[in-house]
Amino acid sequence: MILLQICRASKMAGMSGSNILTFCLLFPALLTAGCGSTNDTIANPNAPTPVAVSEPLFTGLLSRNGAATYPFVANTGSITVTLSGVDPDTTVIGFALGTWNQSTELCQIVLANDNAIKGKVIIGTAQNSSAYCVRVFDVGKVTDPTTYEVAISHF
Repeated sequence: MILLQICRASKMAGMSGSNILTFCLLFPALLTAGCGSTNDTIANPNAPTPVAVSEPLFTGLLSRNGAATYPFVANTGSITVTLSGVDPDTTVIGFALGTWNQSTELCQIVLANDNAIKGKVIIGTAQNSSAYCVRVFDVGKVTDPTTYEVAISHF
């Protein structure tokens, strides 16, 4: 609609027919020349590169019917929690990632594995910078005290 009005105004301004035709054909091409696909990416040289933060290893001794919680703070991005050690290696425990409530000191479980063994991983996404927590717990399979080690990294 705007193009049609520009072309009509050009005709009234005294432009010749061939100039009007050339203008009306080239003008839309000039307007869209800078437009690209929505898949184009523009590099932002000032954008910071995310750096992985590794929390200190969360270790302890898990007894029958026992549990332990480790709170930490993470920024927006990926959170990876790895059950990096259990002794003996074949011991099955519960292993979870959640949000930490500082005022009640409770871990609200969001992702859990109730059948975790050494090497299991939980990957979550922090939607905002906040307090999160990891919890290890007996799921009824710990008979003797069991040592565990959990590695936490986040962006």
